[in-house]
Amino acid sequence: MLTAFVASLLLITLFELGDKSFFVAMLLAMRHSRRLVFIGVLGALIAMTIASVMIGQVISYFPKGYIVYAKVALFIGFGLKLLYDAYRISLTATKDEISEAKEAIAESELAWSKTINGGGVLLQAFSLTFVTEWGDRTQFATIALAASDNPVGVTVGGILGHAICTAIAVIGGRLIAGRVSERLVTAIGGGLFIFFGIVAAIESQAS
Repeated sequence: MLTAFVASLLLITLFELGDKSFFVAMLLAMRHSRRLVFIGVLGALIAMTIASVMIGQVISYFPKGYIVYAKVALFIGFGLKLLYDAYRISLTATKDEISEAKEAIAESELAWSKTINGGGVLLQAFSLTFVTEWGDRTQFATIALAASDNPVGVTVGGILGHAICTAIAVIGGRLIAGRVSERLVTAIGGGLFIFFGIVAAIESQAS
C-alpha cells in the first residue's frame, strides 16, 4: 500500500503542476471565490481519481502476466514519449497551456451566462476540470497503477497529490506560473515513468 501511495502521490503531484487543469483552477480563483473554486476543482479530480482506480480494478481481473507486461510497456512508453516531448518542448509551452485554459473558461462562461452564483462557480469548476482531465496522462497513470497495485494506496496518494496542486493553483498559482519549467517537469515525469516501469519489470521477475 505504501509503495502505491508514494508512486501515485509523486506522479500526480508532478504532472498536475503546470497542467491545463492547474491553470483552469488558477484563472477561476482570480475571478471567483477561492474556496468554491478549490471545492469544485478538487471534487472533479477526486471523482476522476476514483473512476480511474475503478477502471484499473476492472483491468486487474485480466491474466496477471498480461497486466504486468502492459503496465511495464505503458510506463516505459509514456516515459520515452515524455522525454521526447521535453526535448521538443518550446519556451512558450506554459503560455500555450494558459491560453487554452482561458479559452475553455471563456466558452464555459458563455454557456453559463455572465452572472455566475456560488452554485454556478462550483459546477463550472467541476465540469471544466473533469472535461480537461478526461484522457489526460494522469488518468492513464492512475489506471495503470490501480491495475496492479493497492487501490487504496493509489486512491489516497492521487487525491492528496491533486489536493496539493489545487491548493497551490488557487492560492499562489499566478506567482509560480511563470517559474514552472514545463520542459523540466516533463523530463522528470518521463524519468519517473521509466523508473516505475523498470521497478514493475523487476518485481514481476522476482515474484
